[in-house]
Amino acid sequence: MQFHRFGGPEVLTEAELPAPVAGPGETLVEVEAAGVNFGDIKQIAGEHTEGPYAPTARLPRVPGLEVTGRTADGRRVLGYVPRGGYAAKAVVADRDLVTVPDPVSAGEALALLVQGLTAWHLLRSVARMRPGETVVVHAAAGGTGHLAVQLAREFGAKRVIATASSAEKRALALEQGADAAVDGDAQGYKERVLEANHGRPVDIVLDAVGGPVFDSALDALGYLGRLVSYGASSRQAAEAIAPGRLALGSITVGGFWLIPLLARNGAGGGALEELLDLTARRRLRPLVGAEYDLGRARNAHEDLLGRRTTGKLVLRP
Repeated sequence: MQFHRFGGPEVLTEAELPAPVAGPGETLVEVEAAGVNFGDIKQIAGEHTEGPYAPTARLPRVPGLEVTGRTADGRRVLGYVPRGGYAAKAVVADRDLVTVPDPVSAGEALALLVQGLTAWHLLRSVARMRPGETVVVHAAAGGTGHLAVQLAREFGAKRVIATASSAEKRALALEQGADAAVDGDAQGYKERVLEANHGRPVDIVLDAVGGPVFDSALDALGYLGRLVSYGASSRQAAEAIAPGRLALGSITVGGFWLIPLLARNGAGGGALEELLDLTARRRLRPLVGAEYDLGRARNAHEDLLGRRTTGKLVLRP
């Protein structure tokens, strides 16, 4: 599937292209399944302003960031591709490739690459979570959020508090291991979060919402608290933060986007291998949603945009 112009799901069209050829330091993968991400939607819409997905990059283009499949020697692998995943074959840089354990399904593996690595780095690399801390996860029923809930528990959080916009999503967050789940609306946010933490401020907030919710989350942090922003689904701007407000509580505000990290270090290695191992041992359970034939990629995008989906969406060539 490729696109010749920027736009919505309708710009995706089927195409017959020559098989890609692996060069030095690369591996050709016979694709078993490709993952669908909001990043793919932004890529075909031309919303990225820099990097490998910028509108200045040449068209036509094959979207898709992640694939599972088999190598020529039969090894089952998971790989990150800057683009080109929506295809029957893909070339993956060796540093972006890992072996998938047999107990892990294709959908589970795909959920771990973008969403799983994001959740891992939010907790480990940016928030630097320590055992015994309290973690709040916004949008906790989402692709990254539900894994962050599980990983916070796995990494030794004393209490995990989920926020979500509906009773159904809050129930799902509780099923994922959250100790409490509350409405994530900015109005009354601090009071609900503190009540869920038995009246005490929290140590870490992982924020994918932004805007007024970001502002309210700052007020729920305790001494040496950390707030990490990794999205702005509200599409609203947060207020400017006065340095003195941070200094008063020794609060840290950080941000994270996975793609620059992958460009620097590759996707393969310890973090992704740890996630796959946790999944193989069923200590981590990624949610897998609907599967679509590759030719129906535009339907997958429409369903994702319409918020009619749960779990990782999978395309099958």
